[in-house]
Amino acid sequence: MSTQQNDTPTGLQRDPDEWKTGDEPMTDAQRSYLETLCHDTGDTFDERLTKAEASKMIDVLRERSPRLSGE
Repeated sequence: MSTQQNDTPTGLQRDPDEWKTGDEPMTDAQRSYLETLCHDTGDTFDERLTKAEASKMIDVLRERSPRLSGE
């Protein structure tokens, strides 16, 4: 992966709070991934999340998922 001058990886997404479509319902891909992560972590899946909220929740649950954290 290439980097910018400040060693930040290029291609990073903007903050979900800044997305123009962030208040739309989550995508099917987000729904599927979030359901899997919720199952892995024992969290409750909330089908009412927006795209931005789902993205943030995915980031949080990825850190806690035993499948992804290497535990």
